[in-house]
Amino acid sequence: MSLDWIYYAISWILLTWHSAWDAIGVPVNAVIGTNFAWILAIVFLVVTVRVILFPVFVKQIKSQRAMQALQPKVKELQEKHKGDRETLQKEMMELYRKEKANPLMGCLPMFLQIPVFLGLFHVLRRLDPAKQSKTLYGWTVDQFESASQAKLFTAPIAGKFGSTADELARLGANGTTVKIIAGVLVLLMMATTYLTSRQMILKTGWAEDPQQRMIQRLMLYGIPLSLLISGAIFPIGVIIYWVTNNLFTLGQQQWVLRKFPPPVTATKAASTAASRNPVQPAKSGGLFGRGKTAPQAPVKATAPKVAAPKPGAKPMNPKKSRPAKRQG
Repeated sequence: MSLDWIYYAISWILLTWHSAWDAIGVPVNAVIGTNFAWILAIVFLVVTVRVILFPVFVKQIKSQRAMQALQPKVKELQEKHKGDRETLQKEMMELYRKEKANPLMGCLPMFLQIPVFLGLFHVLRRLDPAKQSKTLYGWTVDQFESASQAKLFTAPIAGKFGSTADELARLGANGTTVKIIAGVLVLLMMATTYLTSRQMILKTGWAEDPQQRMIQRLMLYGIPLSLLISGAIFPIGVIIYWVTNNLFTLGQQQWVLRKFPPPVTATKAASTAASRNPVQPAKSGGLFGRGKTAPQAPVKATAPKVAAPKPGAKPMNPKKSRPAKRQG
């Protein structure tokens, strides 16, 4: 299957934004070693894609809420079919089907952005002055030449950490500068990727479902670590896209989690209350826990300061008591 339609779409968005920034007066030539019109074109490619995918993001949040609401039932199934993984998986899939919950919906926005990432990767790899076909995917020769010379702090956006000496020579770039800029961006890419996953997990908690927990661990640790190696082959422009996309995700998730906070399960509420009031007696029922309290020892159990008279004995009044008579 040809992916040319993706390359044409990515190129059209990039060129449209570049023309827009050029029209409003953003310098085309390098300022502080940076061609801001092209950098902003990549940044707003992210904005365009995220606006298009916003309805999918809303569906992702709804699916996550549905999965959280099913956690008590999932835990019951795990206890019921402990040791029988095959039956457990069948029961859980039936539960998800019945409740119309999709465990993979949480990853859907990321999967939909993969074609955009691959398209940008392909387009930027073509920004080699030695290329003969400079007018592919709707580019003009002038646009191709301008983009191939675009830089971020003197490092070409088409360059990468693993660029060969010949590639750097064709781009007119310094190898040390490219490695420093690309290395810093790769570290930022890893850090922001980790933070986006950590932000969501801290707000929603670890899943009870082993499959969901495995996906959470993969997104939290596996993907950032893989970027340490794969980042060496990414053009600088692609890494700018990735970091910008992560920052957009952090802001969007923070807004959604504040506006639509995740439901608090009974277990989470109990653990939170216990951590905040470790010495307080447990409460049951009532709004905000102000209903009936758990049975406590009666107040009379505490010993009084003055001893009470024994049952049946006359109370003694020290003022009226007389001294005992002496025996002769």
